[in-house]
Amino acid sequence: MGKQYSCLLKNGTVVDPVSNLNAVCDIAITDGKIAEISVDIDPTLAQEVFDVRGMFVVPGIIDLHMHASAWLGGKFGHKMMAQVGVTTALDMSGPLESVLDIAGEHGVGLNIACIEYVRPGHTVSTADPSESELQDFLARTMSHGSLGFKLLGGHYPLTPEATARTIEVVNKNKAYVAFHAGTLQNGSNINGFLEAVDLAGGNSLHIAHVNSYCRGQVRDYMAETEEAIAALEKNPNISCESYLSPLNGTSSKCSNGIPESLVTQKCLATGGFPATEDGLEQAMLAGWAQLNVEAGGKMVLATGEEAVAYWRSRGTDGTISFSVNPPEPRIRLATAKRASGSFVVDCISTDGGGIPRNVIVEMGLALVKLQALTMPEFVQKTSVNPARILGLSNKGHFSLGADADITVLDVDSQSAFMSMVAGKVIMYRGYVCGRGSKIVTTKAGEKYVREKGLQPIVVELAESAFYRR
Repeated sequence: MGKQYSCLLKNGTVVDPVSNLNAVCDIAITDGKIAEISVDIDPTLAQEVFDVRGMFVVPGIIDLHMHASAWLGGKFGHKMMAQVGVTTALDMSGPLESVLDIAGEHGVGLNIACIEYVRPGHTVSTADPSESELQDFLARTMSHGSLGFKLLGGHYPLTPEATARTIEVVNKNKAYVAFHAGTLQNGSNINGFLEAVDLAGGNSLHIAHVNSYCRGQVRDYMAETEEAIAALEKNPNISCESYLSPLNGTSSKCSNGIPESLVTQKCLATGGFPATEDGLEQAMLAGWAQLNVEAGGKMVLATGEEAVAYWRSRGTDGTISFSVNPPEPRIRLATAKRASGSFVVDCISTDGGGIPRNVIVEMGLALVKLQALTMPEFVQKTSVNPARILGLSNKGHFSLGADADITVLDVDSQSAFMSMVAGKVIMYRGYVCGRGSKIVTTKAGEKYVREKGLQPIVVELAESAFYRR
C-alpha cells in the first residue's frame, strides 16, 4: 500500500504568522505541497520522516537581494545560499544571461529571480537614455526571463531625469524596478536615498539595502537612519530591504588606473586610501579591502599578497568588500516599525549570494535571542514579506496546498539545520544535496526560460505587494 505523505517533519515548533501558528506540531507533505499540519501525525503514513525536535520550522527563507552571476557572485552563489537555509532569491543586477547560465549549470534546487542592470555604455547607450530605448530594453530583457530593471546609481549613475524616466517606464509596464540610490547629482548616501524617494514620484520602487545610505557620510549615521525611516513612513510606494552584515560588496574592476565603481572609490577614501588602482592594492595589503577569492568550493574573503596576486591574475575584475556598515543603523532598520505595527523596512536581505555575507539566519536569529525581534517577526521579514513583494502567492506561508518550501532553524547555533523546496530536501546539516533551478519570471519570459532548459515559476507583478502596498 502506498504512503499517504511523501515527507513528514515531526516535533518542530512551526511558526507561520500568516496562519497565526506558533506551536509544536508536525507538517506532512504530498506532491511538493503542504498536506497537513497537526499534532502527532502518524509517522507510518510517510515515506520519509525527519524528527526536528527543538528546531523551528518556518516558511522557506527568501533573500530579496543577492548576486549569482559571473559578474557578481559567481558559480558558488547557489551552494552558499542553500547552506544557510535560503530557498528563493532575487539576483539584483544580472547580467541576466549569466544568471540563467549559472542557474542551469550550478543550481542546487533554489528558486531564482533576476532583474537586469541598467548601466551606461553597457546595457544603455548613455547616462541619459531615452524613453524609447528604455522601453525596448525592458521588453527585450523581460522576454528573456527578467522581472525588470536594477538601477546601479551608486556605482554607475544616470542623470536624475533618466532615473525618474526609467522608474516611470517600468511602472507603466507593471514590471519590477530596484534602485541602488545615486545619480549624477547625488551619490550613494543619505542624500541619494532621499533623492531616490523623490524621483520615484509616487511610483512603485524597491530601494536596495537601506542601511548602506546610513554610514555617516553626510551626517551622524543615526541621524541619517532616522531620516531614512521618516521618509519611508511617508512613502508607502517604496519597497525596501536592509542587511545585517558589517561588510558591503562592490566591484574591484579598474580602468585607466581608477576603480570603475564610485562606491569602491568612496570606500577607499573612507579608509584613508587613494581612490585609485594603486590605492586599492594598498588597501588589500593593509586588510581594509577584502577580495572575493575561490577556495574550497565557495567564495571566501582574502587580504594581503594573496588577494593582490589573485586580483592581478584576473585583470582587476572581481568583487571587493569593506567593513563600512556601523552596527546601530543595521539593528535599528531591521526592527523599526510604523504606528500600525508593520515594519518600516520590509525585509532582511544579504546583498550576498556569492558574496560571502549570507547572514540572514546567523545575525537575524541573534536579534531574536536579544528579543529585538520575535520569531514570527523574523519570519515576516525573511519569508512572508519578500514572497508577497515578488508575487509568490503560494510561498511564504504554510496554508494547506502551499508550496512546501521550508527552512528548519537551530536557534541555539543561529544556523539553518535543513531546508526544502517543493518538498525536496536541498540542504541537510550544511550538506547541499539539491539539484537544478526554477526561475521566477513573468508570462513574457516563460517560453525563453523553458528553452534554456529551466523550469519557470510565473508571477503577475501587477497583483504583487510591489504594486499593491
